[in-house]
Amino acid sequence: MSRSAVHRLVRLYVGLALYGASDALLVRASLGLDPWDVFHQGLSRLTGASIGLVSIVVGAAVLLLWWPIRQRPGLGTVSNVVLVGVTLDATLDLVPYHAALAVRVPLMVGAVVLNGVATGLYISARFGPGPRDGLMTGLHRRTGRSLRAIRTGIELTVLAAGFALGGGVGVGTVLYAVSIGPLAQFFLRLFGTPPTAAPEPRAGAGAARPAAAGGAGAAGTTGSAGIRREAPEHRVVDTI
Repeated sequence: MSRSAVHRLVRLYVGLALYGASDALLVRASLGLDPWDVFHQGLSRLTGASIGLVSIVVGAAVLLLWWPIRQRPGLGTVSNVVLVGVTLDATLDLVPYHAALAVRVPLMVGAVVLNGVATGLYISARFGPGPRDGLMTGLHRRTGRSLRAIRTGIELTVLAAGFALGGGVGVGTVLYAVSIGPLAQFFLRLFGTPPTAAPEPRAGAGAARPAAAGGAGAAGTTGSAGIRREAPEHRVVDTI
């Protein structure tokens, strides 16, 4: 495996792990989630399953919708389905819920920024989009409709469904909506494109060709005062 491929794999998996961790921190802040996690949290409350497990199941279901629109998954697509949910649950097990707003507000802001970092890392690895983003781009390609209109329609639908199921909508939802685009763009520019492998000569020929790019181209216990390790994925968002 070339150094370029290793570099890209590190970006992919670090990015996906940070993405799951940032989702968990936003859950722990309990001030509102991004649209898809509002839906995941609502289903989690309905079924009793962990929000990470729900995220995996929903991601796999969305991936099945790629078949009729002839969208092809990459390594990053399949890894996204599994790793984000696993990391989300693992982080929730490690990070307790804090009742104090002085903790939750910075946690919310930090989670959104970390999500932007994670997005820049895993997209710049160029191993394929996540299942939800791939659905949006696939529908755009097949229908010719505006990507912004398709994304808005899908996210409003899952947001409304999640809210109806009891998922947390709040100031964090608004902060995520208005900031994740600029943050992702900034970190994509910051990380840039990973270096490619040095060209190798073709056997029996003097001309060289670059190495091919891979993929398409992402009940609690009580502790000290104000801290609970209950599962806020089953909680409604606290108000400020």
